Amino acid sequence: MRSDANGNQFCALTVHAHPDDEASKGAPTFAMYAATGVRTVLVCCTGGEEGDLNNPSLKEPGMPFYGLDETSQRELLATMRPQELAKSVEIIGFHKTHMLGYRDSGMAESPENSNPECFHMADMDDATGRLVKIIRAEKPHVVVTYNDDHRGYPHPDHIKVHEISIRAFDRAGDPSWYPQAGPVWQPLKMYYSVWSRSRLTTIHEALMRLRGSSPYDENWFSRPNMDDRITTKMNIADYLWARSGALKAHATQVDENEPFWFGLSDDELAEVYPFEDWILAESCLENHKPSSENLEDDLFAGISESKYSFRS
Repeated sequence: MRSDANGNQFCALTVHAHPDDEASKGAPTFAMYAATGVRTVLVCCTGGEEGDLNNPSLKEPGMPFYGLDETSQRELLATMRPQELAKSVEIIGFHKTHMLGYRDSGMAESPENSNPECFHMADMDDATGRLVKIIRAEKPHVVVTYNDDHRGYPHPDHIKVHEISIRAFDRAGDPSWYPQAGPVWQPLKMYYSVWSRSRLTTIHEALMRLRGSSPYDENWFSRPNMDDRITTKMNIADYLWARSGALKAHATQVDENEPFWFGLSDDELAEVYPFEDWILAESCLENHKPSSENLEDDLFAGISESKYSFRS
């Protein structure tokens, strides 16, 4: 068991918008931590009800969506996504899953954005309070959330995840906020997930070399480059099975023949880019200042050695 200076088991909590996001962002990192003595917690903010059926094989004869009209497809998909999430969670090895309890908001400016039950419409303080309650109960040292640059993918639910996460990080240790949500707990570090330009470029070049084509076109390379903000690079080559396995668990969302996800095998991906990249966004630690020139290789770096600087 990995623990801090006070003997508390290390805990990492990650916040995601929909079922399947935990598979595409950070699955190998959290699988590695779960296997090496860290308690891992997933918070999923919506049920993914507005997701599309992205796997055409499920519409073939003998498959669940064969012959269904669009309304029936959506109803079935909404019942399947929690089951897919449960499979993904088991593969990655999360110790605990919390559903924040909101409805999927759909894409930006869609009619679903106006549903009063959707995450996009949720009161900010209420949504933050729900997350604070989970943080105080689970006592994570590290919180992982989406980054602050949404130009590449401005999904309303992803934006909201970021907004409530930064507020919850600040408020969980403040007794003046949500006194009914349990004893205060201040997480020590907060990280943003990021798909680095170096990762994109390396995988694109490998696909061109090994397969002769790549799904990563100019639209991908025109997205903002945040590589200069990366503070943490983790070698997760031995845990790439968690990413591929968890993605395949979300069969309604992921086509296992899609080169975007599976153009390279786990072994090939481990050979060309065996890393996951992170941005340290907030820290309560003294004398621990990673940067793009002084990279960490562990989200818990500095916690055992540093004095805590809790805020009130």
